[in-house]
Formats: sequence, structure tokens, C-alpha cells
Amino acid sequence: MSQTISNFFTAFSGYQRIASGSLGAVALAVKRAIETGDHGPILIFDNTTGRSIDIDTRGLEQEVLARLLPLPDEAVEENVLVKTKGRGRPKLGVVSREITMLPRHWDWLNAQPGGASVVLRKLVDEARRTHGEKDKRRQAHERAYYFMSAMAGDMPNFEEAVRALFADNYSRLSELIAEWPEDVRSYALLLTVENDDQ
Repeated sequence: MSQTISNFFTAFSGYQRIASGSLGAVALAVKRAIETGDHGPILIFDNTTGRSIDIDTRGLEQEVLARLLPLPDEAVEENVLVKTKGRGRPKLGVVSREITMLPRHWDWLNAQPGGASVVLRKLVDEARRTHGEKDKRRQAHERAYYFMSAMAGDMPNFEEAVRALFADNYSRLSELIAEWPEDVRSYALLLTVENDDQ
């Protein structure tokens, strides 16, 4: 599997990885595995979050794929919000959304040059520059932890492995999970990689 993990999913049958890729490709692989009847418990993980997801594999392959597409309301919700409010700059990718703050926060924002939107964008950009690496590391920790909890919570050295994960001691983590099933071990380590796409 590539070291790029965003927007991909991985399915396991028991402790064996059976598919990785787009949600559609993984869903069809899971459907085929279920239809063969020769499988363990099947779990599908979102590579971006490490959390398991559920999909409905009943029916024809086209029906399975159709259920994975966003509903029309979900697909256009943000665009409709931008168009109906008439605010923002949709052609530049600016999305208008509602936020709530205390009056003192609004007072401070309104007193800044450029207005609230400009100041908020600058604050977010500065926070991303300042904390970007820390945020990526935290996301990698959480992603690996969610997967490890679901797949390896009862395996030897689980608690010690989690401590090594959150301590950024990846050599110790590798030692502690060396006896875990190969696919579980390799996927857990893959999820610890900080992803630039996030």
C-alpha cells in the first residue's frame, strides 16, 4: 500500500487485509468476500481517521455503488448555502458558513482592519502554520489508536503499544506489535505516518 492514505479505505476479513483503495473498490471487494462465504468478521476502515465504517453490500454491484454516492441534498448543501446567502466568493473557493461567538469576540473582530472574515482567515492560517505539524502528529496518533483499539485491543502488549504510539516511540511500538498478525501490524504502522494531505 502507498504511503498516501487520504481518501482511501481498507477492509479486513478477520486479521487479513482484503482490499485497499477507493470506497467503491473496497465495497465491491467486501461484497465479493461476503458472497464467497469464506471470511472472518469484516471491518472497513477510513484511512484518514482510522475509524471503522459500515456499508450496505446488499443487491447488485451497481446498487452497492449507487448507495455510496452522496445524496443530492448532501452534495449541494454548501453550494446552495453560498448561493442563497449571496456572500463569499464561490469562484475563489470561499464558502459561507455560520459561526457563533460571544459579543466580546464579535466586538474585537469588528474593530480589526479588514473585518471579521479577513481576521478569522488570518487567524486560521497562522494557527495552521504554528500548529500544523503538531496537528498532523495528533491526527496520526488518533488514526492509529482507533484502528488498534478495534482490531488489536485484546492482543499482547496493546496498552504498552498505545503508550509507545502517543510517546512517538515508533521503534518501541514496532517491537511491541511484532507478534501481531502481519496485516494488522503493517496497517497500524502505516496509519502513524503523518499525512501532508490533511
